[in-house]
Amino acid sequence: MSSSQPSTASLDADNPAAARATHADGTLDIEPALAVENAASFAWDERCDVLVVGFGAAGAAAAIAAKEAGAAVLLADRFEGGGATEKSGGVVYAGGGTPHQRKLGYEDTPEAMFRYLRLEVGDAVGEATLRRFCEDSPALIGWLESLGANFESSEPPPKTSYPKDGVYLYYSGNEAVERYAKEAKPAPRGHRTRGSWLSGKALFGFLRARVESLGIPVLRQAGARRLITDRATGAVLGAELYRLPPGSKAAQRHRRLMRWAEAIHNFAGSLADKLRAKALELERREAKPLRVRAARGVVLTAGGFVFNRTMLAQHAPKYLHNMRLGATGCDGSGIRLGQSVGGAVARMQRVSAWRFINPPTAWPKGVVVNREGRRFCNEQVYGATLGVEMCEQHEGRAWLILDAKLRRAAIREALFGKLWPFQSIPALLLMLFAPRARTLEQLAARLGFSAEALRDTVNTCNNAARGLSPDPLGKSAAYLAPVEQRPFYALDISAANRGFPCPSITLGGLRVDETGGAVLNAGGQPVAGLYAAGRSAVGIASNNYVSGLSLADCLWSGRRAGAAAAQAPASAAAQRAA
Repeated sequence: MSSSQPSTASLDADNPAAARATHADGTLDIEPALAVENAASFAWDERCDVLVVGFGAAGAAAAIAAKEAGAAVLLADRFEGGGATEKSGGVVYAGGGTPHQRKLGYEDTPEAMFRYLRLEVGDAVGEATLRRFCEDSPALIGWLESLGANFESSEPPPKTSYPKDGVYLYYSGNEAVERYAKEAKPAPRGHRTRGSWLSGKALFGFLRARVESLGIPVLRQAGARRLITDRATGAVLGAELYRLPPGSKAAQRHRRLMRWAEAIHNFAGSLADKLRAKALELERREAKPLRVRAARGVVLTAGGFVFNRTMLAQHAPKYLHNMRLGATGCDGSGIRLGQSVGGAVARMQRVSAWRFINPPTAWPKGVVVNREGRRFCNEQVYGATLGVEMCEQHEGRAWLILDAKLRRAAIREALFGKLWPFQSIPALLLMLFAPRARTLEQLAARLGFSAEALRDTVNTCNNAARGLSPDPLGKSAAYLAPVEQRPFYALDISAANRGFPCPSITLGGLRVDETGGAVLNAGGQPVAGLYAAGRSAVGIASNNYVSGLSLADCLWSGRRAGAAAAQAPASAAAQRAA
């Protein structure tokens, strides 16, 4: 999306009352930057070299890198820290020959990883940047292991949406799909942090522990509402935070509200939004301003904007019906802060939408069709590849056609295959209540499809399954099966199906210099004193998404931005403020 389009920040500044009305879901208010005449005489409440705004994976990595480079660092988070990272699966996309790949007998090189990721990443970043990311990949895993993380796996890597406990290396993308495998030798690169259930909490625990061991102060319940700049040069000098008094009744109530909101979001989103709105009102009434001077730079790591419906409607309206994945802090506040001082945005229309149909492993052997009854995607592909195609090109509508044989196999796996509940329960409900018919023509009539289109689509797939012709969309032989045993079923896998959610995160953000993460303006010049990383910035994961790529990008870009900020010379304005 062009940076010339009005930002949510500018809309808020023009009409604060209207902006607050749109923030009924708890979206943080962002104010225009505060420009000061004389930084030296300004009343700063806190001082540091590097201020990091947002304490998730990117923020932790930035803070650790800056501290290890010798900077005095301050971390600030609107909540308790953890963000979307703590709620994630803890998967880091890594390859190029990690110890865990080698142990299980998989050969991988940075070149093979680059050739595969080039197909997914496109031109989101330059070739040199992507090559550095791939070359740094084994060392990134080594760094995480030095913090205590463990990725060791002893079982063969499966292809699944999320592996069971005990499996910590798996195929997390499209590596084995024919059109990708032609370009790069497939290798499993999804490195899941060892842990039970969703491993993001375990991964963030290691990052948090390192922050604590380095003695980096963390200001919790402190939301950054505006940046502070030098009026003469425009350089970012610091930020104005609004912090709830530590230990106060307001802080305690805010903490309870947010814990409930995060806990119930996936199954009671509207109620969770009401709790978020109450928490925001507490912040507006009780939070006190805290002005922090950052001599070397401010690093924005506050996540994406999937929880900001105003921004989503403006930039990516096709995903408004999808389930919001992440944490409340993913409200675009970091992006809006950057825009408030002239930072440009890019790829704001890019969203990842996960429509996983594996497991059950019988499902991708079926046929996915649009509302006309025509097939539009290789069912074998990674869930976000299918989900984005469905949302972008087919109004978010799709059905999975199964026959009786495939449905029976899928039900058995859902009941007895030791799947995660979030995989098995929605799958069972979808299969039990799916429309069915004795013939494809009758099924088409029930759903309003073209009978001819559905029959021709399934016949073409059946011919490929019998070896009579190649599959038109390149599905591998292992996923080909005839759909011929009556009755036939149509599983509604549309994005708006609340019983089978299609979660999404946003991928676009602030444009940054790819050598150090400095935020760029519309002319491609750095905004002095400002950096961004993770989903607040354009990065490796800003085109297409495969599992683990966002966490890997957050860690890698966060370390890059933190180190760059720590090593930057203090601006002339910052020196005057010293």
